[in-house]
Amino acid sequence: FLILCLFNLFSFAADFITIGTGGVTGTYYPTGSAVCKLVNIYRARTKIRCSVESTPGSVYNVETVQERELDFAIAQSDVVYNALSGSAEFKKKPFKKLKSIMAIYPELLTLVTRKDSNINQLSDIKDKRINLGNAGSGNESTSLTLLKEYKIKSSQLKLAGTYESTEMPDALKQNKLDGYFYMVGHPTANIKDAANAVDVKIVPLKGIKINNLIKKYPYYAKAKIPGGMYLGNEKDIPTFGVKAVLFTHADVSEKKVYTIVKAVLENFDIFKKLHPAYSHITKESLLDGLSAPLHKGAMKYYKEMGFL
Repeated sequence: FLILCLFNLFSFAADFITIGTGGVTGTYYPTGSAVCKLVNIYRARTKIRCSVESTPGSVYNVETVQERELDFAIAQSDVVYNALSGSAEFKKKPFKKLKSIMAIYPELLTLVTRKDSNINQLSDIKDKRINLGNAGSGNESTSLTLLKEYKIKSSQLKLAGTYESTEMPDALKQNKLDGYFYMVGHPTANIKDAANAVDVKIVPLKGIKINNLIKKYPYYAKAKIPGGMYLGNEKDIPTFGVKAVLFTHADVSEKKVYTIVKAVLENFDIFKKLHPAYSHITKESLLDGLSAPLHKGAMKYYKEMGFL
């Protein structure tokens, strides 16, 4: 009876938080895991225990936090912007209480193709089997935005795929796809897996139409995928990208958000070593590329540390 009472007491005392992420072979899942690892260092003191959940991706994550099924999640900064402003997928249901915590690392739109498909530029994808992304993913959202700028309709593709990120490398290897779009932090196990099995070409995304897209949408920025990161792709590849943003709902407690920011910032050198995508980030860069206002708990810590 005493043990049961102690267990119940602990259950009521502990505060469980979950971070919505993405597919396990992408960068969101290990990022959520890295944040939780640091939050859990303090759990005896804070009584906050953190875990991660694999999800379909950015759009799903925003909708789930909006419905308060999750307190925290990661999403592309363009999807966060659309949710807050009530545009694109969120026209019918804007998320006005969405709050940022930190913009962690750059995510770059990557067009991974089989070399034998002879896709050398974006316009070559017509009549090809291209994965745009699963429903509820940032992949799908950004891919469709890009195709719209190029006036390419999904119907002009031989196949407009909806594979999840974890399924894309196998689909490419098994010749079910000619290519796939992936908005991701680099390097990623997903593309390494594909490139180690078949000859892969990562297609440059550059030119006047890309420049116009970046001018039109302020959350996009030009970037390069470093050469030599993936087998057979030795030169830098131009593209564009966004930031991966950890976000929450305005009604989530200040203590929870403050604890997350404190855990990451106080252990920043450890955090940077937990994934290669974090190698070039700085404490200051966590505040760059935010497309929604900061939660008051995050703002409190940043102000204490002199970042605001």
